[in-house]
Amino acid sequence: RSISDVFRIQVVSSVDVRSPITTVGSTAFFHHKHENIYLVAVAKLNVNAAIVFEFLYKVAEIGRSYFGKFDEAAVKANFTLIYELMDEICDFGFPQITEPEALKLYITTEGVKSEKAVLESGAKIAIQATGAVSWRRPDIKYRKNEAFIDVVESVNLLMSSKGNTLRADVAGQVMMRAYLSGMPECKFGLNDRVAVEGGEHLGRIVPPTMSSNAGKKGGSSTVDLDDAQFHQCVKLSNFEESRTITFIPPDGEFELMRYRSTNNVYLPFRVNAVVDEHADAMHVNYKVSVRSLFDSKVFGQNVVIKIPTPPNTNSTKIKVTGGKAKYVGSENAIVWKIARFQGGQEYVISAIAQTASTNSKKAWSRPPISMDFQVIMFTSSGLVVRFLKIFEKSNYQSVKWVRYLTKAGTYQIRF
Repeated sequence: RSISDVFRIQVVSSVDVRSPITTVGSTAFFHHKHENIYLVAVAKLNVNAAIVFEFLYKVAEIGRSYFGKFDEAAVKANFTLIYELMDEICDFGFPQITEPEALKLYITTEGVKSEKAVLESGAKIAIQATGAVSWRRPDIKYRKNEAFIDVVESVNLLMSSKGNTLRADVAGQVMMRAYLSGMPECKFGLNDRVAVEGGEHLGRIVPPTMSSNAGKKGGSSTVDLDDAQFHQCVKLSNFEESRTITFIPPDGEFELMRYRSTNNVYLPFRVNAVVDEHADAMHVNYKVSVRSLFDSKVFGQNVVIKIPTPPNTNSTKIKVTGGKAKYVGSENAIVWKIARFQGGQEYVISAIAQTASTNSKKAWSRPPISMDFQVIMFTSSGLVVRFLKIFEKSNYQSVKWVRYLTKAGTYQIRF
């Protein structure tokens, strides 16, 4: 109780928490905020922080798998089940079974099973928990066998007022939803040849120059991915030999691969801003153009551009060539929304912000313009799925789907 009170006072009630690790005396609090709850691990020894946070993220994954949404309401409604789960996934401070599919074999919300059913399920648990494929049970059956792959990328940009790129990188995930019967082996190929370095589940991808431009208009054909991390189901020995990702997938949704790219990043949008500040006339003139750099067959969705205004702005005049824009006083910004942005198009906003007189001598800091967007069937890194093959001893037919999505991470343009 006293430890939880210390965490509540030092972290939850504090407004100046900048690190996910808070040390109070000889006690270290490792905390991760998920939805509207905190997941906290407490240590008094020098422990491996990466393992602790991996365990906390696994707890959140287990919560989503059991309750759909893992938040305060789910915790209050299922606290007895959560006690059972915690008893299984952690013993004396050491993580144990953290795969949701393995846990669901013997921690359920159903009624009491018969003695025979308990014995049969116990045998399955022993095989799954101690075998080579602890993340999947062998008796899964589906009427329709399907596999969905989503390549989701977040592109980050910081551009100077002179148009120079100060930072551009991509953080990507390859998510998979597998609804496949039996124990299928999947082979997954990307548009590069790779070399693996490092530990058991880590790989660094160093591909050569590609002949295709990955579906982009112009640009380099080189794909360079860094810091790739794979799900434990991936057989890295096969990966080193054949340069393909071979794995037996868990049932349902999981993250197959995570990666970063810092070279040859394809930017989906280019923003040019001309802002003239007239102190004597007490107004600021804006002319901002946004151009999409992807193919005309591709569309951006839910594009939002936030253009900062001085804090003492009292009125604005706005004119746009596409979408809708309005001044939002609570954000000190002009918010410009474009629901559908076709590739190769350009839209312009012209605005005048009238400012009120103020006694403050502090100059306006000019925060950067920020963007939020989603572009379907486009990747900023150039990553492309070449093939997905599924092999199973019953030789059933399967349906495979691949989708690409690029969204804004921290996309900022100074002016």
